Amino acid sequence: MTTTQLQAFIAVAERRQLTEAARRLGLAQPTLSRQIQALEKELGARLLVRTARGMVLTDAGERFLAHAREGLEALREGATELHELATEPRGPVGMGALPTVGAYLMPALLASFVQKFPRVRVRLAEALAPELEQRVAEGDLDLAIVNLPIKRSDLVAQKLWEESFALVAPRGHRLAQARRPTLAAVAREPLVVIPGTAATLALQAAAEAQGKAPQVVLEVDHPESLRRMVERGLGVALLPELMARERRGGNIEVVEVRDAPRRTVALVHRGERTLTAAARALKRLLVEKLQRTGARAT
Repeated sequence: MTTTQLQAFIAVAERRQLTEAARRLGLAQPTLSRQIQALEKELGARLLVRTARGMVLTDAGERFLAHAREGLEALREGATELHELATEPRGPVGMGALPTVGAYLMPALLASFVQKFPRVRVRLAEALAPELEQRVAEGDLDLAIVNLPIKRSDLVAQKLWEESFALVAPRGHRLAQARRPTLAAVAREPLVVIPGTAATLALQAAAEAQGKAPQVVLEVDHPESLRRMVERGLGVALLPELMARERRGGNIEVVEVRDAPRRTVALVHRGERTLTAAARALKRLLVEKLQRTGARAT
């Protein structure tokens, strides 16, 4: 059953003349007749009969006419809604971000975006990169900000910025008094880490290069938990400059590391053709703001 068949049936039912209905639809009369015959064959019922007064609806045709009109209108409304989604920023957008990005960059960026596009509803999910990549690939999220390199080959990545990790240490710690300590010096300290991150892997490599295993006193899942553990004196840690810059003062000190590891942050998605107008608008804002100013966008 096609929209052309439904349009043909409705036009003949309303006009009662094949010639007039064909002219209205811009079809040749034989083509119009074939459309109706195909519809009747699919439904297994005769919908129209020819009489001296023109084409007349059968009982089955009378019953089907209302459904045909409703169905065609529903299809038109659906097509209009999809067109609006593709051209006008509106509706939901699933946005993923690393915890540091979600907490320290996204509030200001999303406030600006929502003010500009009030008909868009953003859902922000915070997680580590592997989970975010998977959720984007599965279609649960439209966009996500993650660290490079990404592991999935079915995603498109667009670089946003690079930044170094900084040392965070309890106030008064001896490394906080040093002038740009080395990563090797940091790796010899009691450490609070997030497993699997670039900073943790760099500390592990620096410790092993000295013939030692890293002295990990605590593993956590979230950068904010990491910061609070350092604040309590449990150890030292490496945090992205984005978060470290925001957390100067209090009971921790932020120290530049001479040979600090770096991270490259990117925006990933499944490809332009998969993005709605709302997702494209959010992507455009993120790229414009973050490629130009990086983690200083706020």
